[in-house]
Order: sequence, then C-alpha cells, then structure tokens
Amino acid sequence: MDIRKDINDDFNKLDEIIKATKGGDGLIIAVDSNSRSTMLHDRTTNTRGKKVEYYLSAKQLYVMNEASEYTTFESRTGKSNNDLTIVDDRLVAKVSDWKCEAEESCSDHRYIM
Repeated sequence: MDIRKDINDDFNKLDEIIKATKGGDGLIIAVDSNSRSTMLHDRTTNTRGKKVEYYLSAKQLYVMNEASEYTTFESRTGKSNNDLTIVDDRLVAKVSDWKCEAEESCSDHRYIM
C-alpha cells in the first residue's frame, strides 16, 4: 500500500481480491499497510491507520499480528508495526503462533512467521 497514493485505491484492489476468493478455502493477505494503529500493536494511530481499521472491520477481516518485542518495520527514520497478516473468517482459526522474528532481513522489514 503505497503511502504516496490514495489508500482507497488499495481498498478497491483488496475488494477485487476478496471477490475473487469468495467460495474458496480462505484468504490470507500479507501487506505493508504504511499505516499506524494501536489496534495493530503500534504506539500510535494515524489517519491511514483509522482507515485501515474501518476497512478491516467493514469487510470482516482479521489481523493476526500479535504483540511483539520487535516491530515489523525498522529503519533510521523510525519503527512501526505496519506489516499486517490479514485473514478472513475461514482461516482465522487456522493461523496461530504469529510472530515477528528478531533476525534481520535484507530490508527494513523483519521476517514474519
């Protein structure tokens, strides 16, 4: 979800993905939301974070992220939990033990298991 673009465009893309997977075995989305929300285990909530919260609630999607001593994103400019693991009701009971790894990746985003 490009921070330089209107987040509603990303929501429209997600709507298409949800529509395409309807009737399947379930939906899991891993996304860099470029948003901040205390609901997503971040220290603060910004405007994009409020929009993400509302969208997920309206679409009955679930964030599987759990509280962690590590943030999903960290760079010289800051750190946050903007990388989300999102599932629908068909998978919510099947995803467990979500964690953000301490090991550094080749980017400013940590590995999520």
